Amino acid sequence: MSRLHGLLAAVVTPFTTDGEGIDEPALRELVGRTIEGGVHGVVPCGSTGEFAALSHDERRLVVEIVVDETAGRVPVVPHTGAMTTREAVSLSRHAESLGAEGILLVAPYYEPLTHDEVVRYYREVARAVGLDVMIYNYPAATGVNLSPAEVADLARAEPNIRYVKDTSGDFGQAALLIHEFGDAISTFVGLDTLYLSSLLEGAAGSVLGTATVIPNELVAIYDAVEEGDWSEAKAVWDSVYPLLQFLVSFGYVPGLKSASEILGWPLGRPRPPSAPLAEPRLSELRGILSALRSSSAQPVRSLS
Repeated sequence: MSRLHGLLAAVVTPFTTDGEGIDEPALRELVGRTIEGGVHGVVPCGSTGEFAALSHDERRLVVEIVVDETAGRVPVVPHTGAMTTREAVSLSRHAESLGAEGILLVAPYYEPLTHDEVVRYYREVARAVGLDVMIYNYPAATGVNLSPAEVADLARAEPNIRYVKDTSGDFGQAALLIHEFGDAISTFVGLDTLYLSSLLEGAAGSVLGTATVIPNELVAIYDAVEEGDWSEAKAVWDSVYPLLQFLVSFGYVPGLKSASEILGWPLGRPRPPSAPLAEPRLSELRGILSALRSSSAQPVRSLS
């Protein structure tokens, strides 16, 4: 099985105008456009995909659509984490049956769990499938932060746990994973504003929702780092950083959906209780996107 690497796009879930259903044509168009932008894989039903606002059946449907539309062009790594081990296993086996390359797995949240309970959850789900597993370490959402040593121990205990998406926001933790435990686990960093620094540090890649809006620019940064062209990587990074900082600061999914609509790719509103981005933030976002289009050599879509 090939090794995951590079820029994995966390796919937004488009909703119909009334918010009651999945907008399949918009989802297919989004996946196709993102792949054409050069990404190295797609991740449906993650935090960016509003998985917590989707029913079990909707999550299965989204993965089915994404796998079908991708048609083997890049790996598909659905997020299958759930509130119970039973549901996570069900979603993971469904992804495996469709031909997914791997699964992303966040720990259950809301009800406080011990570290031992979280570790048991990861091990039981990993043992239930033959797919590669990417641990999704997101302590702000789950209340549990797995240390680099704990992540490495999980990988050594379960051979198909091969990756970690570190969204701790602690770059020191990510650096430890990369440098001290790289023999056991490949690290993807999940915070957009750490993308360049994590690549320079030696991360395998990143899982980013912004890859559905500016895939060309983010792929250009990855390619420049791979080629050792630091000045090119920094130049593109400087052009996209204001957008990344805006999105991680003022409502990530509402911001992504608003950015996509401004660029002419409407994806519906976030599901309540999440609210769409409102003024004055919308005007600020328009200005950022306009400046990015003016400064970038990459093909950012014309503003509508």
